Amino acid sequence: MTSRVFSRINGRITFSVCRQPRARLWAVAGVAALGFLIVLELAARRYGLPGPMANQVKEVIFAPKSGPLLYASMALMMVVLTWRQRFIAAGVAIGIDVVFLLVRWAVDAKTTDGHPFGNGALWVILGYAVIAVTRRTGQERVLLLKGVGLGLLLVAGRKTGDTWLLITSKTRSTVLDQYVATADHALGDPSWVVGRIVTATGSIGFNSLDFVYGQLAVAAVVVALYQLRNVAVERRFPRHHLVRTFLVIGLLGPAIYMVFPVVGPIFAYGSGTEHWAAVSLWSPTQPSEHWAVADLWPETPPPIITPHHMPFDEITPRNCMPSLHTAWATAIFIHSRKGPRVLRFAGAFWLIATLGATLGFGYHYGVDLLAGVVFALTIEAALRSLERGWDRSGIQLVAYGATVFAALLVSYRYLSTEMAAHPWVFGPLLILAMTSVIYGYVRTTKLWEGKPPPARQPEPRLELV
Repeated sequence: MTSRVFSRINGRITFSVCRQPRARLWAVAGVAALGFLIVLELAARRYGLPGPMANQVKEVIFAPKSGPLLYASMALMMVVLTWRQRFIAAGVAIGIDVVFLLVRWAVDAKTTDGHPFGNGALWVILGYAVIAVTRRTGQERVLLLKGVGLGLLLVAGRKTGDTWLLITSKTRSTVLDQYVATADHALGDPSWVVGRIVTATGSIGFNSLDFVYGQLAVAAVVVALYQLRNVAVERRFPRHHLVRTFLVIGLLGPAIYMVFPVVGPIFAYGSGTEHWAAVSLWSPTQPSEHWAVADLWPETPPPIITPHHMPFDEITPRNCMPSLHTAWATAIFIHSRKGPRVLRFAGAFWLIATLGATLGFGYHYGVDLLAGVVFALTIEAALRSLERGWDRSGIQLVAYGATVFAALLVSYRYLSTEMAAHPWVFGPLLILAMTSVIYGYVRTTKLWEGKPPPARQPEPRLELV
């Protein structure tokens, strides 16, 4: 993409062509994202299941898997609209959902696999995409398409994650839970401790945490809406916001799942989500007790043994290492720090509640959470450096975070027995490693706030006289 500038110098008309590397970069990123979705679609089809693109198209008519997420996506799209347009869009979405609800009631269609609402929000997002192409021009078209793309990206991220989880369960026949559980002895087996606490709280405690755990993306949208509150007035997006970090975490995290497949303590050492069948308001997934080492979670911590690879079913996702829920909650916490007091309180609450849920539900080990925090801070540092311009402090922070993250994974895999045998040595070392990344991030970002970003190289110009 090029921009053309005319100027008059000494009576001559000068025609300049200014190349825009950022525009080309975004074009390449868009093509790569589309190619990635196509590859995932083909991979899912190989296993006889619809992929992310097919699932999204299906939700235009059928009951969506997550109605709140679709409305949250529509809210993101509406940051580019005026207040009058927002009220109209919300009213149209609700009206469409009412029509869908009446039609499903008339034909007695069941919505047990999804929510009875959300189609209207998706229709509104797609409708504004059509309006942008057919009724807008210039910068107004670009801005509206950016809003539509932002909303669709959040939905596509969810669908992509679901497909990734399917691929991990189908392609990784063995898991490394014994290694992680052994390493977790260095932290005092926190999943077993918190699991007993959540079990003791009964239905109220479980379902309250389950709501927080399941609506993490909606919480991210709330913070993002505050960051994007001035887009409609300024007619431009801020250079960096939470949605970018949220999506990159979801894109890169599943790749680690493929390298380090782990199913979690409730599956590897328990009866699966059947454990919560008596208190959960939602239907539990298929029990997996026959694949487990033993039914130990959360009452009895596993004994210290020499760990081995263990086979597991082709249904349970290998989605523990690192804990992406922890990474996402950490990103929400970071981006809520510059908001008003109520937003800062909500960000801290969501982080604490998410940590309690990931451990208390038996979905993660303690060492997963440490890796998730380091993972989130490293990605956030990289994205901020990308926007402000890379300098020495940014490169050092990202390199250090990546090194610590890799060292954690290697130690869990190859030093787990030593870690369990010497918990008073390795436990503090693990906490220190995570804390050092937190300290480095806080220190570096404070330095960034106190000085201007590094000067960018001038863009190449071709002048024709």
